[in-house]
This record gives sequence, structure tokens and C-alpha cells, in this order.
Amino acid sequence: MSLWDSVKPAKQKAPHVTNVELAADQKSLSLVWSDGASHRVAARTLRQFCPCAGCVEEWTGKRTFEIDTIPADMKAIEVVPVGNYALSFTFGDLHRTGIFTWELLRELCERTPAS
Repeated sequence: MSLWDSVKPAKQKAPHVTNVELAADQKSLSLVWSDGASHRVAARTLRQFCPCAGCVEEWTGKRTFEIDTIPADMKAIEVVPVGNYALSFTFGDLHRTGIFTWELLRELCERTPAS
């Protein structure tokens, strides 16, 4: 066995967002990814699955609210990049503390696409 057999291959870098467009009605976002994929996700979905400490209990990982209580007409009124790894949103209810990593955004886009 050579040294090279014991070296783990580099982890493939996860896709990242290269373009974000907020719909005119602010109810959805279109995301284009570095791997060429494109998705649309509802602002409501993002608000429902906000990962911040106010929305997710620290020790159990459980949501601190019922996701169905988020209004169907939820808007994202601002989109802000967070470093080179995430986006942050200000929602219509003025909630703004969640940091949505590329991995979380991709998962939400693929699991719950906007209609």
C-alpha cells in the first residue's frame, strides 16, 4: 500500500448560488447554481424552514412554531449575501436572523419547489 492509497480524495465542493432574482411580487426567488441547475423557491418555504435559533430549539432541533402558521402570502423583502457560503433574508414579518447556507437552500429548493 502506498501513501497515496491512504490519502482521502478531496471532498467535492457543493454547488453555490451564482444568481438570485426576487420575483416582482416578492413571494418567490429564482436561484441559479454553479452546477447549472436553476430553481424557484417560495418565500413562505424559506420562512417556514428558517434555521435561526429563534425558530429552531437549540438542543432538540425542533421548530419553535407550527410551519402552517406562516401566511401563504409571505414575502421576502430583502436578500443579502452572507460571505461566500449563504444568503440571509428579511421577510414580510420582519424576521431576519436566519442564515441559509448553500446546502440548506439547495435542499429546500429540491424538496419544496415553488409552484
